[in-house]
Amino acid sequence: MAESMSLWALIGNASWIVLLVLLLLVAASVVSWMMIIQRGVLLSNAQQAMIAFEDRFWSGMDLILLYKEVQQNEHSGSGLEHIFKAGFAEFTRLRNQGTADPDAVMEGTQRAMRVAISREQERLEANLPFLASVGSTCPYLGLFGTVVGIMNSFRGLAVVQQPTLASVAPGIAEALLTTAVGLVAAIPAVVAYNRYASRVEALLSNYETFADEFSSILHRKVYSRA
Repeated sequence: MAESMSLWALIGNASWIVLLVLLLLVAASVVSWMMIIQRGVLLSNAQQAMIAFEDRFWSGMDLILLYKEVQQNEHSGSGLEHIFKAGFAEFTRLRNQGTADPDAVMEGTQRAMRVAISREQERLEANLPFLASVGSTCPYLGLFGTVVGIMNSFRGLAVVQQPTLASVAPGIAEALLTTAVGLVAAIPAVVAYNRYASRVEALLSNYETFADEFSSILHRKVYSRA
């Protein structure tokens, strides 16, 4: 009895449907953990890079020199650097074209920064929908395996003349195993999704604030010369 109730015995005696459910749940859990670690590293690097660039930007460094420095670092992971580079490049291009209307210059500059923010949002939010899907579907998938396992247990009772708890327990334990694995896969994904979504929202809010502040600086430049 003890041997038949061990974890490996339950898995070995499970039906093919329950085994398929367990395999899907384990695969989803492994992939979600890979994405949890990868997203955590990416968001931490983005936060650190944002703080470092803000220190350089507000240190009083000349914007042209800062732009040249950013251009030399093409593989930078800082979202603020991408936004700054996109805005300043468009601002410089429109000014060099001799665009007389300052409003047109600022409109083009702000549009370029909005596009850069949208791209950063796509990069930061990548794989988060998968974590949300794992968190919402794995419990139901585990419940499906539980239902199938319990159905198999009751079907087995039909051929037993004197049903006892000992004859039903392995089948019920096998059924409940899928629910447990489903929760093990779902809970970390839900926790990670909620935490990472809030961190992405905070980063994007900082990006938008920086874009507004940078626009104010460029606004004063373009109107002072106008």
